[in-house]
Amino acid sequence: MRKIYIGLLTGLFTVLLIPILSADEGMWTFNNPPVAPLKDKYQFSLTESWLAHLRLAAVRFGGSSASFVSADGLVMTNHHVGSRAIQDLSTKEHDYMKNGFYAKTRAEELKCPNMDLRVLVEIEDVTLVVTDAFKSDMSGSQLAEAERAVTATLEKGCSTKTGLTCQVVKLYAGGLFHLYKYKRYTDVRLVFAPEFDIAFFGGDQDNFTYPRFDLDVSFFRVYENDAPLRSEYYLAWSKTPVKEGDLVFIAGQPGSTGRLLTYAQLEYLRDHSYPRALENYKRRQSLLHRFGQRGAEQKRIAQQSLFSIENSLKATTGYQAGLMNKNSMAKKEAEEKALRAEIVKRPDLQKEVGGAWEAIAQAQAVTRAISKPYGFLSIGSGFSTAYFSLARRLVRLADESKKPNEKRLPEYRESNLPVMMRSLLSTAPIYDEMEIVTLADSLAHMKEELGAEHEAVRLALGDRSPEVVAKELISGSTLKEVSVRQALIDGGSEAIEKSTDPMIRLAKQVDPMARAVYARHEQEVRSVETKNGALIAKAIFKLRGTSVPPDATNTLRLSYGVVKSYTENGQIIPFHTSFRGLYALSGKHGDQPPYQLPRRFVARKASVKLDTPLNFVSTTDSIGGNSGSPAVNRQGEVVGLLFDGNIQSLPNRFLYSDEVARSVMVSGSAITEALTSIYEAQPLVDELLASPPVFSRSPRPQGAE
Repeated sequence: MRKIYIGLLTGLFTVLLIPILSADEGMWTFNNPPVAPLKDKYQFSLTESWLAHLRLAAVRFGGSSASFVSADGLVMTNHHVGSRAIQDLSTKEHDYMKNGFYAKTRAEELKCPNMDLRVLVEIEDVTLVVTDAFKSDMSGSQLAEAERAVTATLEKGCSTKTGLTCQVVKLYAGGLFHLYKYKRYTDVRLVFAPEFDIAFFGGDQDNFTYPRFDLDVSFFRVYENDAPLRSEYYLAWSKTPVKEGDLVFIAGQPGSTGRLLTYAQLEYLRDHSYPRALENYKRRQSLLHRFGQRGAEQKRIAQQSLFSIENSLKATTGYQAGLMNKNSMAKKEAEEKALRAEIVKRPDLQKEVGGAWEAIAQAQAVTRAISKPYGFLSIGSGFSTAYFSLARRLVRLADESKKPNEKRLPEYRESNLPVMMRSLLSTAPIYDEMEIVTLADSLAHMKEELGAEHEAVRLALGDRSPEVVAKELISGSTLKEVSVRQALIDGGSEAIEKSTDPMIRLAKQVDPMARAVYARHEQEVRSVETKNGALIAKAIFKLRGTSVPPDATNTLRLSYGVVKSYTENGQIIPFHTSFRGLYALSGKHGDQPPYQLPRRFVARKASVKLDTPLNFVSTTDSIGGNSGSPAVNRQGEVVGLLFDGNIQSLPNRFLYSDEVARSVMVSGSAITEALTSIYEAQPLVDELLASPPVFSRSPRPQGAE
């Protein structure tokens, strides 16, 4: 599964190394598309109207991807991308994760809590505006402060002027700054979700592998003014399955890559960050397994969280494998040395860059020194519960709101407050039994790592056990009630100060320590990487410009590739699987988990066209965050839905190869076949197939609302 935690590169500032692009490598921004490579290699002319239509049909679904696929606001994404919403809508009596869901009528569609879908309507280059605020004699921390101030001003001004949600996106380590303008949709309703057993057929052991047999799809509908959105831009459905060699494109929100990191930053990930992350994932995996063994309801409650943890564990294992590969690391080191040698030949560039690489390397030493308190306190992993997350945000909202907009933490700026408010007032369920377990474990972990005498540990635990403290904090808190949160928001600092809620009090006490370690990270790590990364980027742009796409930033990108089989261990792996293979694999395993088919798949097998392609692979460049990306053909029609990559694709996070690495898609043909023959959802199929030709109309100008 491509949906993963993407915070592991937080604090590592992307620095251009400018490798030579190989094969179909590239996650291209929509305002710098790969026109020449597509024309030269595939004789495909990428037109402005084709690109604009795809951009306006693409949807950002939380941290992942989706797309409009009908004129009535129908949105397609993966089941695992929508699983949080599906889980939040489920109850003990109606387990939509286990049994699936289909709304036969619009009235039956279920409104999802805390949803935030976005469409990118315009990209504006604001590089000169941002860099004009930078002065040559500024220190790293001064540069970072200047960047925060001008970014906040741009975002607020844009939102006020346009009514859109605006975000300044830093590309090429500060070589470029673009202002992304989004139309937001928050009334989103569940239309269809298959059973978890078929969406994640094969379970964790088949995750990030191929061949695959998953129906990892779900459909939602966007509403506006309590009526289905009339979507002017949406993707038509191809009635022809893909074949070997077909050119395909994906439009999605890749989370983060590290292809342009310095060698020192890669070493930090390999030797410190990833090993710790893997240890933490394994700890949480074991904890959730034990919790699920308490009973059927506990298993249901933990399912989505366990899936996310296991997905991240397997993905990070693959990333680490890439960094442990001596040949790959040698190639990255050689690329950096070649770049530095090229700069040395240019005295003007060498003077500008100076000791930038050395400064970034020194910043990694600081990162290592503060990583534990930074993780437990600043990120908050020492207090792993929804209650503490709510409490911290409420405490900080009251504090940050008193500051000038440009001085606030990014998530509390005016441009981001609507998202913050929706999350704070979400009606998503909170399950106290699991919250107590996760909080107790995180408190115990913090005590193990920081030591019993650390100020934060003493403050949180005193002489009591983590289990006792967790139970007291959660049983004593009233933050589960939305009305309580609303009152604290309305009351501001005065209400926070008067609050006797134990979680609010804990968040207030921890916050000075958390802010202190955050400030040190900003001053000694991020600002150093910002300043020196920008120096390297400036030199690089004089050498190469934008011929190489920037690292992923969880913003909309275009990738392309071909449908292609591959050879593994001397065996040819076909480019697609089928329903016939699905039933055969289930039978081979005695129809037992994780290869157990939902009952309706067994009952309606005779109705299924068994040779319909189910999953297929392509060389399209993708990473976590691309989950839910539509795969389209030359005509811009949907041919598939990206949901994963094979295990060989994971090292592509740092060094791309398409020899055996593949993105894995659900076939568009499989989706309509399953909806027709198994789920008897003909109205939904009719809606998908009713789409007119994709480019029958000229797109509106960028930025039109």
